[in-house]
Amino acid sequence: MAKNVQAIRGMHDILPSQTPLWQLLEDRVRNVLERYGYREIRMPLVEQTELFKRSIGEVTDIVEKEMYTFDDRNGDSLTLRPEGTAGCVRAGIENGLLYNQVQRLWYQGPMFRHERPQKGRYRQFQQIGVEAFGMAGPDIDLELILITHRIWQTLGLSDGLELQINSLGTADERLVYRELLVEYLSSYLDQLDEESRRRLKGNPLRILDSKNPDMRELIAGAPALMDHLGEESQAHFDAICAGLDAVGVVYVINPRLVRGLDYYARTVFEWVTDRLGAQGTVCAGGRYDGLVEQLGGRATTAVGFAVGVERLVALLEEAGIEPEEQVDAYLVLMGDEPQRQGLLLAERLRDQLPGLRLLTHCGGGGFKSQFKKADRSGARFALILGEDELAKGVVGVKNLREQTEQQEIALDQLAEFFKKNEENGI
Repeated sequence: MAKNVQAIRGMHDILPSQTPLWQLLEDRVRNVLERYGYREIRMPLVEQTELFKRSIGEVTDIVEKEMYTFDDRNGDSLTLRPEGTAGCVRAGIENGLLYNQVQRLWYQGPMFRHERPQKGRYRQFQQIGVEAFGMAGPDIDLELILITHRIWQTLGLSDGLELQINSLGTADERLVYRELLVEYLSSYLDQLDEESRRRLKGNPLRILDSKNPDMRELIAGAPALMDHLGEESQAHFDAICAGLDAVGVVYVINPRLVRGLDYYARTVFEWVTDRLGAQGTVCAGGRYDGLVEQLGGRATTAVGFAVGVERLVALLEEAGIEPEEQVDAYLVLMGDEPQRQGLLLAERLRDQLPGLRLLTHCGGGGFKSQFKKADRSGARFALILGEDELAKGVVGVKNLREQTEQQEIALDQLAEFFKKNEENGI
């Protein structure tokens, strides 16, 4: 017997029993984004490696350790996208969407990082990303945070999520702060772990995000970037906080929140939870005004965020949130002629009731077997069409979710029966 071929480690199938919850999440997020006027964009899964090196930063874990990179047959270095912002910016530049224009865009799909798989962290993972271009003020930063807050409300996940925000200032402000931070950390060189020593030369701000508990006290004593913001950056941040206060969105200012990508500036934020173990960040984003120019476009302000779909699904499961039934009715067919007429009946019902979710039995089998399949399908009603029903011009209708008597409905009244049930919320 041939050996089974299995999925790649860290890359998972989403099974039919799981997809309804994913669809519920995706539909509700899409609805919120459309209500705010955001339009969908779809980018390739594979980009030139240089795109991510220039955007994310070469001295980052993603570029140094985690990217799936390969040479194609032409000798070009290509990479499976580890995140969506760089590709969205590349698409905007290439297709003339950004310069002197305002764009509100969103996308969804798989991202790829070669990490150690664990709950909430996979090598292929799904993200929903939102990017806004051409708006420099704090109002658009605030809008994006409010969008995330409305998504949680729509999903029933408002409890258990905490908003953390910070400002990274401008590039010049970070340069000044960087020198102060390096000076501070260098005086405690013997207390830095190996990872932090490596970052000290290339990306010292990332040390502030270290998860090493042995360095917690050292990091807590480091100078805070927030204390070294210029007047304009401080005003930008204060306006966001004032807007959140006005709407009633609770937040925590986290001066150690720096994000793991080089392109962020000014506003950064994360929504975190303690319900998923170590992988507590379910949404993260911020402002990246310099990235478009860095990737070859004209200077364009930009801000965005990304949502980890697997982590949101895990929260929905943890909260016991379930999607609605996927099948309204299951058509049980007994006999050759009922089988032929039943298929015609099903098509007429689908024409008359476009929203009806009707599953027609195929493959034969006895009444008891078919009825069990009807029940397992999750359908609310079983529709029974046999030789006797066909001769009388009726369909037997059995409510599978309530203890009620089976009834007979005339074939030409079946559509009206479902309409009435829908109107009555049944």
